[in-house]
Amino acid sequence: MTQPTETPRRSTGYGALWRRAPREALFLLLTLPVAVIALAVLSTVFFTGVGLLAVIVGIVVVVAALYLARGFGLVELARLRWAGQPAITPPRWDAPGEPASTLRALLGPLVNGHYWLYLLHGMVVNVVLGLVSWTLTVIWLSVGLGGISYWFWGRFLTGTDGVWLHDVILDWMLPGNTVQIDPLLGESIFQLALGLIFVLTLPFITHAFTLLHQFTARGILGAWRSEALQREVADLSASRGAAVSAEDQSLRRLERDIHDGPQQRLVRLQMDLASAERKLGTDPEAARTLIAEAREQAHDTLEELRALSRGLVPPILQDRGLLAGLESLAARSTIPVRLELQVDPALRLPSEIERSAYFVAAELLTNAAKHSRATSIRLHLALRGVPGDESTGAAGATWLDLWVIDDGIGGARLIDAHGLQGLDERLRGLRGVLSVRSPDGGPTAIGAHIPLPAAGPARVVTVS
Repeated sequence: MTQPTETPRRSTGYGALWRRAPREALFLLLTLPVAVIALAVLSTVFFTGVGLLAVIVGIVVVVAALYLARGFGLVELARLRWAGQPAITPPRWDAPGEPASTLRALLGPLVNGHYWLYLLHGMVVNVVLGLVSWTLTVIWLSVGLGGISYWFWGRFLTGTDGVWLHDVILDWMLPGNTVQIDPLLGESIFQLALGLIFVLTLPFITHAFTLLHQFTARGILGAWRSEALQREVADLSASRGAAVSAEDQSLRRLERDIHDGPQQRLVRLQMDLASAERKLGTDPEAARTLIAEAREQAHDTLEELRALSRGLVPPILQDRGLLAGLESLAARSTIPVRLELQVDPALRLPSEIERSAYFVAAELLTNAAKHSRATSIRLHLALRGVPGDESTGAAGATWLDLWVIDDGIGGARLIDAHGLQGLDERLRGLRGVLSVRSPDGGPTAIGAHIPLPAAGPARVVTVS
């Protein structure tokens, strides 16, 4: 029986605030010590480097301060994650495609704005914010816990001539009152009420300041949206290049297959018909034999062209969809195939995704039959939901996972000029991924993972 799976929702009630309060309080209490250590280290190293800028070593020291600021910033991101906040994607420190070198490692931080923002956060922002949040957290904890326990420790205070807070409050609220209350009892009741107010509001305080730290860190320590767009453009360019390369290889393979197969048969067919035409008047029997052979050649050529057309767009894939196509592949396999189709039987996907998934499965089953020495194969198909990233605003996605798993000898590798490399390029053209796990001795598990477009199926099903 299939049932939809749902992404768990984050609870935001008062009980949930209390469950997060201990971690958030500990996070806030440790913020000031961490900030003070960062300020001491970074200011010492940075200003030492500034003072030595007249010599080369000063630049090295300043760069060291920037690297230290990066380290303290990453610690802050890890602390926020531990406190229960969504993960913040750190910036990409090295530009993609740029070769690593000693000079780039030395001078790169000086021209990278993220390093200077991390330094600003470690030396100024986190110190100020940490001081405020630490102070108010300590006040809320001390007043709350001290108030609700005053009835116990208040009796041990020396002297009874001091000013009682409950008297001050009563005189302010009821001027000229003559109410007489036992000082210790009145103070205990007042402190208990005050402590309860502070304790009950403690989760709101810790959560508010933790969110403030999260908001600040996301703006200063997180990756910029422009960088995400740049990576998206780079990925799209790479995917387009992979798609063009895969299409070019497919066309070359089709050209080779046509040249080696149907084209040669058509040449022979033409020659047989020419010979039959020459012998038609002088030797009708020989002409009849040649025509019969030509008919066989035409039949074989037609069958080969049909096979090639199935390699382009199998009719069963167009008419009945991916699941029927996979069932057809399993039925034609020379090795027994066990199907694990954990999707809705009525599932239909965009044609380019169904076509690519079909050809990947066909190629993997063919490779297993030729090279794996396997006795059985599992063909697994499922949809997988991936939640969105709140820190970057990325929406959730649905992926199509297709696995071909055999019990053969293993040893499959994703290397250049190999069959699996062509599959990898085909998938990268769809922004997909090919994963290969094939240790020597087996088993082999090769998976094709293809992201579905936003307008694709929203219902993810699992088999229970």
